[in-house]
Amino acid sequence: MKIGIVTLPFNSNYGGILQAYALQSVLKKMGHTVLTVNRFSKSIPVYMKILSFAKRFAERYFLQKKVIVRTWPNKREQDTIAQHTKRFITENIEITEYLKNEAGFNKLNRIGFEAYVVGSDQVWRPKYSPSIENHFLAFEQNNSKVKRISYAASFGVDSWEYSPKQTENCRELVQLFNAVSVREKSGISLCKNNLNVDAIQVLDPTLLVDKDEYIGLVKKDNLPEQNETLLTYLLDQNSAIQEIVSGAERKLNKKAFSTMPRAFFRNVGAQQLDKCIAPPVTNWIKGFMDADFVITDSFHGTVYSIIFNKPFISIGNTKRGMSRFTSFLEMFDLQDRLLTEKNLDRYEELLNRTVDFDSVNIKLAKLKSQSITFLEEALR
Repeated sequence: MKIGIVTLPFNSNYGGILQAYALQSVLKKMGHTVLTVNRFSKSIPVYMKILSFAKRFAERYFLQKKVIVRTWPNKREQDTIAQHTKRFITENIEITEYLKNEAGFNKLNRIGFEAYVVGSDQVWRPKYSPSIENHFLAFEQNNSKVKRISYAASFGVDSWEYSPKQTENCRELVQLFNAVSVREKSGISLCKNNLNVDAIQVLDPTLLVDKDEYIGLVKKDNLPEQNETLLTYLLDQNSAIQEIVSGAERKLNKKAFSTMPRAFFRNVGAQQLDKCIAPPVTNWIKGFMDADFVITDSFHGTVYSIIFNKPFISIGNTKRGMSRFTSFLEMFDLQDRLLTEKNLDRYEELLNRTVDFDSVNIKLAKLKSQSITFLEEALR
């Protein structure tokens, strides 16, 4: 069967790239021909860029503040930042032609897909898509022959963020789906209460791929050994989190290392572009392979800690959405590994508390089998 995967745009986001890789890999192993839709990212409106530039220009040259005037990269700079992640996509993910805008989705009709799989990641969160309806396959609304499936689609949060019009449109579109699955337990009730559709919970696609397959990707790139063994993959740094990292270094007697870029463009600008280059995707994976312990505030950072059986501390962020963490960790009875802003002082007790990965792996094998069965049956 010829299948198109509709997911979020490719950015230098390791979890986003790897979930796209994993879903395509699984579908190919089932014998399908698969392309992932290569589409535009939501851009910053021009008026906001102008206002930001004018404000920062005044702060720097009239108020003598040390600020970066332009906080977003141009196309050339973005290509430089994403050079390694783009290489991974080119080498490992089969994609469609680039869609420049929402209207570009209509071009997919020409490919002749027999089925679409929408997922995974936060594909059903409106803030990440200019037109959420296209993540419910609005562009194929009149095609009665194509199969429509959502796999581990995520709303990102456990509250309803759609406008009344979006709710009405998406409720109508999802009725055309042959099978609906979501990533979080809360997504089941969001689907039922707001879209009037029954959904089941499945694993994030990254968990459907065997650990050895990830190791194989790393070996292809022939990366050097990492000497440090305390991995920190932290998207939102603050003083409280830095205290946890410093405390963990002392108590575990391990030096922390990171697989993040050394700096972000919004903080350092074009003058330090080389520091903003995202390390290779395989370098990111290898960080989890080499680690003895992981501290992360990332959903996929938590996922890969489990894939590679590494003891971890997961720090939830209410602004980014907590349901992703709680729902996932509940599957493995690992809720105690999650910290929030209210109980960060618990980190010390987790440093020496072991994780029963024998039990975790048994649960993972069962959930993996159920999730793959969902895909197989939905595509029959």
